[in-house]
Amino acid sequence: MNDAALAAAPVPPSLARRIIAFPLTLLILGFVGVAAVGVAVARSWDLLEFESNTPQKMLGAVLMAAAVILAYKAFKRWVERAPDTEFAANGALPELAAGIAFGTLLFTVMTGIVALLGGFEVLGVRGAGQIWTMLAIAIVSGTIEETLFRGIVLRHLEQLIGTWGALAFTSALFGLLHIVNPDATWWSSLAIALEAGILLGAAYLLTRRLWLAIGIHAAWNFTQGWVFSVPVSGGDAPLGLLITRRVGPDWLTGGDFGLEASVVAMVIATSAGVLLLVMAARRGQIVRPMWRR
Repeated sequence: MNDAALAAAPVPPSLARRIIAFPLTLLILGFVGVAAVGVAVARSWDLLEFESNTPQKMLGAVLMAAAVILAYKAFKRWVERAPDTEFAANGALPELAAGIAFGTLLFTVMTGIVALLGGFEVLGVRGAGQIWTMLAIAIVSGTIEETLFRGIVLRHLEQLIGTWGALAFTSALFGLLHIVNPDATWWSSLAIALEAGILLGAAYLLTRRLWLAIGIHAAWNFTQGWVFSVPVSGGDAPLGLLITRRVGPDWLTGGDFGLEASVVAMVIATSAGVLLLVMAARRGQIVRPMWRR
C-alpha cells in the first residue's frame, strides 16, 4: 500500500470512543445528562418563587422544555456525533399540531364514551381555572418525558434489542414509574404502560421525530386536566374549564387516579397506538435486534 492510500484510510475509533458510542452507554449518559439539565433549570426558576397558576410559572415550563431540547441537541452533536433528526425543524409545526389535535380528540372521545356509560357528568362551566398550571404541566410532561423515554431510551434500546423489545421495555418502564404517583395502583400503571407507552412510542416510530409524540402527550394531559377537570395521573382534580364529577365503578371512571385508569381509556388509546404501529411497520420503520442484523 502506498503512502497516499495509507493517508486516505479511515482511522479506527479508539477504545474509549467505541465504549461511549455503544447504545447502552449513550442511553445512560443521555438520560442522566438531559434529565440533569431539566432539573437544574426547574430548581433555578423555583428560586424566584412565583405564585402558582401564573403566566410566570408557565414561562418556567417553556424554559425548562427549551433547555432539555437544547441539551438533547448538544448531546447528539458532541457525544453521539450524529445529526439531530428527532427535533428536526422540517415538519415540526405540522407534526406538533397534528399531535395536539390527535391527543385532544382521543381524550375527548374517551371521556364522551365514559359519559354515555354513566360514569362522567358535566355540572357547569367554571372558566379559566388553573389554566396556567395545566399548560405548564402539559409542556413539561410532553416535552421532557418524550425526550427521555422515546428520544433516548427507546431509540438506543432499539439498536440493541430491536423495535418490539424496546417498545415493550419502555412501555413497561413508563407504566412502572407512574406507580409512585398519588392514588396510583398496579392497575393504573398497567393502563399507562399500554395506552401511553404504546401510543407515544408508536408516534415516535411512525415519524422518527418527537414532535408528534410531544403534541399527543401534552394535549392529552391538558385536555383531561383543564378542559374536563380530571386528575392528571393521580392526585387532586384540578380546577379546569368545566365543573365535572365521575360516578360509578372504578373500571369505568378510573377511580382516584383519574380517567387514564379507565378501561375505556385503555381500549381507545391502545387501539390508536396499535394503528400507528401498523402504519410505522408499513413504512419500514421496524428495526431488528442487533443479533439479527
